[in-house]
Amino acid sequence: MENLISLVNKIQRACTALGDHGEASALPTLWDSLPAIAVVGGQSSGKSSVLESVVGKDFLPRGSGIVTRRPLVLQLHKIDEGGREYAEFLHLPRKRFTDFAAVRKEIQDETDRETGRTRQISSVPIHLSIYSPNVVNLTLIDLPGLTKVAVEGQPDSIVQDIENMVRSYIEKPNCIILAITPANQDLATSDAIKISREVDPTGERTFGVLTKIDLMDKGTDAVEMLEGRAYRLKYPWIGVVNRSQADINKNVDMIAARRREHEYFSNTPEYKHLAHRMGSEHLAKMLSKHLEAVIKSKIPGIQSLISKTIAELEAELSRLGKPVAADDGGKLYAVMEICRSFDHIFKEHLDGVRPGGDKIYNVFDNQLPAALKRLQFDKQLSMENIRKLITEADGYQPHLIAPEQGYRRLIESSLTTVRGPAEAAVDVVHSLLKDLVHKAISETLDLKQYPGLRVEVGNAAIDSLEKMREESKRATLQLVDMECGYLTVDYFRKLPQDVDKGGNPTHSIFDRYNDSYLRRIGTNVLSYVNMVCASLRHSIPKSIVYCQVREAKRGLLDHFFTELGKIEPKRLSSLLNEDPAIMERRSALSKRLELYRSAQAEIDAVAWSKVDMI
Repeated sequence: MENLISLVNKIQRACTALGDHGEASALPTLWDSLPAIAVVGGQSSGKSSVLESVVGKDFLPRGSGIVTRRPLVLQLHKIDEGGREYAEFLHLPRKRFTDFAAVRKEIQDETDRETGRTRQISSVPIHLSIYSPNVVNLTLIDLPGLTKVAVEGQPDSIVQDIENMVRSYIEKPNCIILAITPANQDLATSDAIKISREVDPTGERTFGVLTKIDLMDKGTDAVEMLEGRAYRLKYPWIGVVNRSQADINKNVDMIAARRREHEYFSNTPEYKHLAHRMGSEHLAKMLSKHLEAVIKSKIPGIQSLISKTIAELEAELSRLGKPVAADDGGKLYAVMEICRSFDHIFKEHLDGVRPGGDKIYNVFDNQLPAALKRLQFDKQLSMENIRKLITEADGYQPHLIAPEQGYRRLIESSLTTVRGPAEAAVDVVHSLLKDLVHKAISETLDLKQYPGLRVEVGNAAIDSLEKMREESKRATLQLVDMECGYLTVDYFRKLPQDVDKGGNPTHSIFDRYNDSYLRRIGTNVLSYVNMVCASLRHSIPKSIVYCQVREAKRGLLDHFFTELGKIEPKRLSSLLNEDPAIMERRSALSKRLELYRSAQAEIDAVAWSKVDMI
């Protein structure tokens, strides 16, 4: 089974490469959920020397004042004995450093690239991995040293800026704090202990390290501190003896330095009883063991976060749609599938699965009847107009019984006004269908990927609706014209006649043009027109549905599909030209999803191995 810390290191590197870490985000990420060790201390407290002792290599920049000006995420990977030691920076992928003096220079250069050759600081971390048979698997984050005053070349805010940066790491509940304190200074003034106590008052996450024990004044020692009597932490204090500046100048190697450190604690009477848990080698092993234990305890929470994130990533990728096929056949199939998806959504709007289709019914049930009811026949059926049309229709011979031609002309002139509401109903339904097309386009997720195809599908759908509107208008107005062209005879046969039982006219031929007679003609015509309007109220919707709604459901994109088969490959490709932002987003999400799935598989394997061991 892969070492837990190595697994976490691998996941952290992948998170960082994808930008999936939480330094600049308030949202929980996989990076935030993974335990790590942050090294905290004041300037010149010996932080860098402790790290170099743990690694066993000289690789960190040195100097006076503020040297660490960016966080350094240091991942140590133990390799097989005999393997060649090397280092890798995340910002220089595939470049291996075997000369650790070059590693030091690259850290300095990379810091300067971000901050310039000044004493400014930056929260953007440098990521360094070191592979060596002489290290334990461990992740350490070296943070800028805490300071109390700004020096020349630094802004006044730097004291607070550094503290804020340190807090952003050590406030996280999964962060283990390695508090570095010089033994030759008063513990009460320790910057590391002060800030650690504020974020971890119970000391559950804090390990105390005393440096410079060998530099204490004669007659003094650090026994009280190392035994936890001066300041108690949950975990025992660890003392280290780093290389002196003279040792560094003489290039004393780390192996020799560790041996001298061990001899110091073993041979110094005050520390002899503590020697088994002193020194940088013990510190590294203890941190590695503790980090692995913490990781094991966090596995359920990490699994939960990974599962939740995978579901969110899959949902967003689904919304963004699939990537474009490379071959013409695949592209044509993709276009057809997207169009079918749009067509399906459009039909769902019409059928009531999605909202919108009910507005068409409202046209038939409310707007059209109201428009027909609002028709005014005052002009056509005024006494003056009735008399004019009746007398004109009689010509040189007055009608004998009923003025049939006059009736026909009055009815025709009245029914012609029905064309307006009928045509308006066609136009309103056309407008509603266009709205549904736009809705369906906006709800077809795949069309959001391809602006060119979205425009083409929208134009093709609207063009089809325009043709359907013209056909619907023609058919609907024909219904009105049919009513004008052929009257319902039975209606007039049922009307009372102007003759008595003996067959003699009740009025003279000239009396028939009086107001009472003409008024009765107008009443009969209005009654017939109202009957026809009642009939058209039902037949006009049928015509509109048949010519527009039904046709839109049946073949809204038929013409587009026909033309699609003739399209040239170049134009076909242009339809699937995707928004670059979406392509980049999909690529980033796919990589992140791959990372999380890989992490899920590996962490699940670890979790199951724990169950098997139990």
